[in-house]
Parts: sequence; C-alpha cells; structure tokens
Amino acid sequence: MRYVPGQTITRRYLRGEWLMWAQAMRVIRDDEDGLLLWQPVGGDFAKLVDADGTTAHEVSPDAMAAPELVDVGWLYYDVLILMPPGAAHSVWWFFQDGVFHGWYVNLESPYVRDGDAVETTDHVLDVVADAQREWRWKDEDEFAGRIGHPLYFDADEAVTIRTEGERLIKLIEAAEFPFDDTYTGFRADPSWPVPRFPK
Repeated sequence: MRYVPGQTITRRYLRGEWLMWAQAMRVIRDDEDGLLLWQPVGGDFAKLVDADGTTAHEVSPDAMAAPELVDVGWLYYDVLILMPPGAAHSVWWFFQDGVFHGWYVNLESPYVRDGDAVETTDHVLDVVADAQREWRWKDEDEFAGRIGHPLYFDADEAVTIRTEGERLIKLIEAAEFPFDDTYTGFRADPSWPVPRFPK
C-alpha cells in the first residue's frame, strides 16, 4: 500500500534488535520513482544514545551500557529524502532558509514498509556533495572499523556497499538525476505543520 501525500510517517534505521534512528517525515510523493519525504528543522528526530552521550557513530549498539532512543529534534537543515524502490541508498537534498546547499547519499539497505513507517539498515559509509557537485566520502574510518562486526557487514558486503557509492559518485560527476537540478528549487508549503511522530 502506498502512502498518501501529506501523510506523516516515520523513517527508521534498525541494527539487529536496536532501533537506531527515527525521523517523522511528511510524504511528498509515493510512486514508481520512489518515496519522497520532507523534514524541516524542528521536526521530531530521535537517535540511540548511551547514558554518557555516546552515539552509534562512536560505538556499536551492543557495546553501549544503557542505550536509549532520545528525541533530539531535527537541526540545521531542512531535508528532502528520496528513497528509490529496491535501491541500496537514499538521496537527500539539504536546504537552509529555502536555499539549496547540496546532496547527501546515504548508503543503506532497500527499505521495507511497516504500517506507517519505512525501515532500513544504515551502511555507515556515505557521500556528501555540495551544490557545485564537489563530493567527498563521509565516515570512511567508521566504515572500515565496522567490517567483520556481526551487526554490520563482512568484507565482501563492504565492497558491494562501496561499489554502490562509486556508482552514485559517477552520477554526481555527470550531473545526472538525481544530481541534476531536480528538486533543488523545492519549496515547502508554509502551511504544512512540522511533522511529529504518529501517536
């Protein structure tokens, strides 16, 4: 079943038994091209944090002493996220005060739907590209450190993940969809309420 434009759903990252990340997002479109979601600054956003403030970027969840999902609110940039069907990535457009600032390629497992939520598993490695399409890898050290961990990926899977990133980098360099001008002029309707987690 497809979601309805305007509907609020939750975008979740799972890692084994842990819920790592949750975003309350407004559905913009849901069709054969993918699920397009919007979250402005101030929208509900929660991440797994240990009692001492340590996050999953620093330590795997199984090594956390007292992990808790904490709603910290979405900060800094409004974000438009495209999750293509069956794809091992999502593409993010970042905006600040209505101005497009660049893209983010989040490497992740193909999403699945679960009621009013979509779920995926983050692959740690990401690609960041500014509005001029100058790109860089993100979290390479963390990615390398997770290879072989039972909650993450083995060496062969790591190659597949990086290969997907390299494929998207070629699209960035060629200014091909989704790294052309599509959605760079996106404007949210000012009457839209800030998305909150469904009760």
